[in-house]
Amino acid sequence: QPVPTPPHPTHHHHHPPPLTMAAIARIPVAIKAVFGQVSALKATAAKPVAKINTTVQAVEWYGPDRAQWLGPLSPEPPSYLTGEFAGDYGWDSAGLSADPETFAAYRETELIHARWAMLGALGCIVPEALEATNNVPWFKAGAQIFSEGGLDYLGNSGLIHAQSILAVLGCQVVLMGLIEAYRVSGGPLGEGLDTLHPGEMFDPLGLADDPDTFSELKVKEIKNGRLAMFAMFGFYVQAIVTGEGPVANWKAHIADPSGVNGFTEVFATRFVPGN
Repeated sequence: QPVPTPPHPTHHHHHPPPLTMAAIARIPVAIKAVFGQVSALKATAAKPVAKINTTVQAVEWYGPDRAQWLGPLSPEPPSYLTGEFAGDYGWDSAGLSADPETFAAYRETELIHARWAMLGALGCIVPEALEATNNVPWFKAGAQIFSEGGLDYLGNSGLIHAQSILAVLGCQVVLMGLIEAYRVSGGPLGEGLDTLHPGEMFDPLGLADDPDTFSELKVKEIKNGRLAMFAMFGFYVQAIVTGEGPVANWKAHIADPSGVNGFTEVFATRFVPGN
């Protein structure tokens, strides 16, 4: 008996509609949107980390929870030291900054002296450290301008050669006077500037463009400036007691730390009866 042949199933072929030019044109836009969302997600994911870092730095150096001058043993700081300004460690036992105007004047004085001290400390070390300047100590370097050959900055006659103390003094007064006048009163370098941190033309590298970075740099500046002021005071005392510069004193101390230090030089050497 013949086996009946099953009927062939009927296949309905659904052909997709042809791509139109408009659909093709939308493909790059969709891809761009997807990548844009991915970039946005990356940026969003990175924001909390940056925010945490900024918050930690701010709490560490500013505000009521900042580091205090005596660490965990620090007493309650005066009410006028709120941690608003860089370098405020809550210490003013003499009440010198209780008056707001006096506080502002002291802040400016300290910062300007700190900047001069940083420049001065570098200027005291470099001439004595260079062979080109015959390792002259800082308190003798300036006197070379009165010698017959004059003074070569950094021992290089092609850099700056000075033979007239009046010319040097005149240039310093004019240039420094103009810079200070612009810093305080404004002028060609910018109007309405902060007298302590003017920025603009005074910050050609744009180091303080970011507010968070700017706050951190102000702390670093005053901390290094305070250290430089102590260093300059040490240079003065060293020159009076030992008659040598900081580099020579450092080399002598490294060669014999126990025999050459501040105590042996001042007390054991200079102030012994009979010396």
